[in-house]
This record gives sequence, structure tokens and C-alpha cells, in this order.
Amino acid sequence: MLTTGSIETISKQAVAEYPSECCGIVTGSASSQRVHPCRNRQDELHAKDPEHHPRTSREAYDIDRNEMERIFADAAAKGEQVVCFYHSHIDCGAYFSAMDKEVLTVFGEPELPGAVHVVVSVQDRQVKELSGYLWDEKKRDFVAVKVK
Repeated sequence: MLTTGSIETISKQAVAEYPSECCGIVTGSASSQRVHPCRNRQDELHAKDPEHHPRTSREAYDIDRNEMERIFADAAAKGEQVVCFYHSHIDCGAYFSAMDKEVLTVFGEPELPGAVHVVVSVQDRQVKELSGYLWDEKKRDFVAVKVK
């Protein structure tokens, strides 16, 4: 799924942005990938409207839709696919939470069902675990998949 280089880049970003959740997108193919770190807007959203955005960047992430669209367009222009979306969990496991599913599904399914969703567990500034989840159409849910 992910190249060693992609895993290393994502892991470095996750540690660097601790104690905030990191986020981003990987484009390319199984053998050649580009990691696109994204800015987590969660603290800005929380500061502007804590009632509708009660979580901070320690518990959640938000990628600007315009930033995503630019990455998608750049990938398409280069003939690349969206390989995965990723984010980190702070001081807890690399599980796929109910909140993750809620955020990543629109009208009951993900926008890009073929993209893997990678969760990185960062605890005490160290990557402890990296797990992948892929949409299963029959189960109508995300299931664990190998990332390496």
C-alpha cells in the first residue's frame, strides 16, 4: 500500500506536529508516491465557533476543502491516484474511530472509496503504531488493511 518513504515522511510529520493531530494525502501509485502534508485547521475552527467545533487539534483534524481540491487536481494532471488520506491520533491507539467514520463518509459512503485511510498513533513524541482502513462496500464500513 504505502512505500517505506511515504511511511517515513508521514511518521516524521506526525511527530513534528505532536501534540496536534497531523493530516495529509498521499498520491501516486503503489511504487511511486508523493506525500502532501496538509494544514490542520481544527484549532482555528474551534476558536471561531467552539459550540459547533468543540474539539481542538489534539482530538481532531480538518483539511481545507480548497487545499484538497488543489492536491486532487495536481495528482490528476500528473496521472496519479489518491492512494491514501492520513491523520494521527495523540496519546492513544491507531484505531478508526466513530468520529473518523462520520467525518469521512458523505451520504453513507466515502468520497473516494478506493483510498486507504491511515491512522498514526503518536505517544510521547514517538510513533507507536500505524494502521490502515479501507471502505468495504458489502459491509458498508471501513475494515483494517495492511499498510506496508
